[in-house]
Amino acid sequence: MTSVQPQPVPVPVRDRVLNAEDLEVAYGEVQVVFGVSLHVDKGELVGLVGGNGSGKSTILRVLSGMLRARAGTATYRGHNLNGVPPHKITDLGVAHVPMGRQLFGQMSVEENLLMGAYLPRTKANRAANLQKVYDFFPRLTEKRLTPAAALSGGEQQMVAIGRALMSEPEVLLMDEPSLGLAPLVVSEVMRVIGSLRELGLTVLLVEQNVRQVLKVTDRTYVLELGRLVKEGPSRELMGDPDIIRAYLGV
Repeated sequence: MTSVQPQPVPVPVRDRVLNAEDLEVAYGEVQVVFGVSLHVDKGELVGLVGGNGSGKSTILRVLSGMLRARAGTATYRGHNLNGVPPHKITDLGVAHVPMGRQLFGQMSVEENLLMGAYLPRTKANRAANLQKVYDFFPRLTEKRLTPAAALSGGEQQMVAIGRALMSEPEVLLMDEPSLGLAPLVVSEVMRVIGSLRELGLTVLLVEQNVRQVLKVTDRTYVLELGRLVKEGPSRELMGDPDIIRAYLGV
């Protein structure tokens, strides 16, 4: 009798979008990131957390072209990002939502949004993309003629995200979106970030608010003083004794 051999179960192939290997970053002679490696796969929402001075925003600046790594590699779909100007990285499909939102306060909501459609490939679609932003953020529709400076902090963050969406990105790099926001507003902003996948986006989220990040992300990397100290599924890290002691305050 011939035995039937079990067929191997196919292993799903991850669509690796963003990848960093052994990043070393310095400001002048002061090194602030030491051999950090991380990756983000298509459709993932990944957190990068740590306290002040841990190097998380610095890593985001390397990935968006605002800062050059001293060593290591950073790639987007195989494209080496080190030394590539920020506007070219945006054109590849990586958009940076900066810390502090950095809106033009005297310009209207709509004018700020249209600033995100400066790339030649996006200008033809800016009316359609603007409508998509308004559909995703209905609150901005009624505020479209309001100066950005007159908005609440949460509304300004929506404009900053919307402006990035106008560049038709595949990946959003988000730097401290909860900065300066009241706790209730932080929860709303995090809910919005969690729903960005509905638009087919991949997100790398840099934050100090570890509790909120672990609630909305798939995986999280933890930095301390420029070094990666933990990584894993966010749900598992939520129960990690070291994470609870250092960041969750319980």
